[in-house]
Amino acid sequence: MDMVLLTALGVGGATVIGSVIGFLFRGISHRFSDIVLSFAAGVMLAAAVLGLIVPSVEYGGKFGVIITVLGIFCGALCLNLIDKLVPHLHKLVGSDIEAHNNTNLSKVLLFVTAIAIHNLPEGIAAGVGFGSGNTSQALLIAGGIALQNVPEGMVIIGPMLSAGVTPRRTFVCALMTGLVEVVGTLIGYFAVSVSQAVLPFALAFAGGTMLYVISDEMIPETHAHGSERGATYALLVGFCIMLISDVLLG
Repeated sequence: MDMVLLTALGVGGATVIGSVIGFLFRGISHRFSDIVLSFAAGVMLAAAVLGLIVPSVEYGGKFGVIITVLGIFCGALCLNLIDKLVPHLHKLVGSDIEAHNNTNLSKVLLFVTAIAIHNLPEGIAAGVGFGSGNTSQALLIAGGIALQNVPEGMVIIGPMLSAGVTPRRTFVCALMTGLVEVVGTLIGYFAVSVSQAVLPFALAFAGGTMLYVISDEMIPETHAHGSERGATYALLVGFCIMLISDVLLG
C-alpha cells in the first residue's frame, strides 16, 4: 500500500513539476514541448500494451481476448463521452483560450477543468496496474503517465497567467489537477483489490483509456507545430526504452 500511495503522489506530482517548469520557462518552444510529449506518448503506448492489455489477455483465461477487446473499447468510449462534455487540451489550446485569453476567463477555467477530469481515468490506469501484482509493470505504467503529466502541467500556466489569474491561484489550480490523479490512482487500486474477478476487464479498460489519450490528444498536439518527424522519432524512442525496460525487469 505504501508503494501505491508513493506512486500516486508521484503521478500527481508530475503535473506540479510541469507547472513549475511552466513558470520558469514561459517562452519554451513548441518544438521542445512536442518532443517531450511525443516521448511520453511512446512510453504510454508501451505501458498500455505491455503493462495493461497483454496482462488482461493472460488473466482473462478462456475468454481473455473477448474481455480485453470489450474493455479497450469501453475505456475509449468512456473518454470519448467525457470529451463531448468537456473538450481537452488540443481542442482548447490554440483556439478559444489563446484567441481570447485576455477577455474570457471562463474558457481558461474550462481548460483547467478539462485537464482535471481527464486526469481521473489516467490515475485509475496507474492504480489498476498494481492490481495485477506485478509491481515492476505497474511502476512502468505509472512512469509513463507521469511523463505525460509534465508537459501537460507546463501548458496550464501560460493561458492562466495571460488571462489575469495570479501566480498563486495558477499554481493551486495546477496542484488540484494533480490531486485528481492521486485520487484516481487510489480508486483504481482499491477497485481491483476488492474483486480480482474484474482485473482482466479493468486492465483492458485502463489500456483503452491510455490508447485513446495517445491517439486523440497527444499525437495530434505534437504534430500541430511543424515538428512531425522529430515527434515521431521521439515516440519510437520512448516506446523502445519501455520495451527494453520491460524485458530487463521481467
